[in-house]
Amino acid sequence: MIRLFAADPLLTGDIDLTVLLIVIVKTLIIFVMLLVGVMLYIWAMRKVIADMQNRIGPQKAGPFGILQSLADGVKLFFKEQSEPAGSDHRVYLLAPYLSIIPAFLAFAIVPIGGTVSIAGHMTELQLADPAIGVLFLLAMSGIGLYGMMLAGWSSGSKYPLIGSVRASAQMLSYEAALGLAIVGVLVHSGTLSTRAIVNQQAWTGAGSIFTDWYWLPAIGAFVIFLIAALAETNHPPFDLVEAEQELTGGFNTEYTGIRFALFYLAEFMNVITMSAIAVTLFLGGPNGPGLGFVASDSWINTWFMPIFWFFLKLMVLLYATVWVRASLPRMRYDRLMDFSWKVLIESAFLWAMATGAIVVGRNEGWNLWILTPAVALGAFLIYFVLMACVPSDKELEEIR
Repeated sequence: MIRLFAADPLLTGDIDLTVLLIVIVKTLIIFVMLLVGVMLYIWAMRKVIADMQNRIGPQKAGPFGILQSLADGVKLFFKEQSEPAGSDHRVYLLAPYLSIIPAFLAFAIVPIGGTVSIAGHMTELQLADPAIGVLFLLAMSGIGLYGMMLAGWSSGSKYPLIGSVRASAQMLSYEAALGLAIVGVLVHSGTLSTRAIVNQQAWTGAGSIFTDWYWLPAIGAFVIFLIAALAETNHPPFDLVEAEQELTGGFNTEYTGIRFALFYLAEFMNVITMSAIAVTLFLGGPNGPGLGFVASDSWINTWFMPIFWFFLKLMVLLYATVWVRASLPRMRYDRLMDFSWKVLIESAFLWAMATGAIVVGRNEGWNLWILTPAVALGAFLIYFVLMACVPSDKELEEIR
């Protein structure tokens, strides 16, 4: 046993060295896993898009080109670092880390497995499970906004500043829809803990996919969450930050070398993190069937199978993001903002109210197979009626 903070009686406590080492090892594993995951995702994205476009894709660096992302990272690491003469030096250096650290911290609350025994200690395959885990996720998502804004401001140039303002406005707009989509899950689960949300989506049979997992009871929230998550991470078709038809590359225009790479690392890490959050909130997390011919308490069913199901679901969502990237054209900026404020936020708000009605009906024993589509249909009918009352842009011009 070791004693930490012995000078302060409020912080004095006995901490088992083994538990401390387990936490450190889990932190390192998640950090390395995210870095490797980003490289594999970029490689897979290039190969999948190339296949969709009848091309070959990376094939020179390593088998099947699997080391291409590593080669790109090494190249960026050794490239010359430059900094504008009129920049704010400290903020300019800090901004890339304010983008990448929140993406890593947000993944810390994702359960990638069940509860296992390590060196005689029961621990969860999850770095942290705070009671306010979902609020922690929203906080980290908000902090990532500072990295973009400060990168553009600290560069001392007008074009990156304009790019950072546009990127910040986009993230703030879709942050509202993202939070309202999560409310749909919170109403169903009644908790902010990601581990508790996963536990309520336990696997009890094939029917659990439709009755226990939240993707179907909260189908509206699920779709809204996926759309808002794509916009939050500057993923196509919402990648106005790096659009070819824009005047400049965005908030990171004045960055070079490894600092430039940190922004792209944060962007792709955010895509993985948001997909993992979607798996946790809507798709049962690591829950899934075990191997029936193996003991339920064996390492295969307690370690391997939960991790396998989590990463299988995660890869399905990541493949869907690549499919969207290869299929949909980029949105114009004004239409992107209109879609958020005039469609997505209103839909998320109406679905949050509909979810409350569905949960009340479930508690009262009503037939959910009839109640859920009826409430959803009613909510969106109200939405379309309200939108019909809003004057169009042409009518507004005539009024003016």
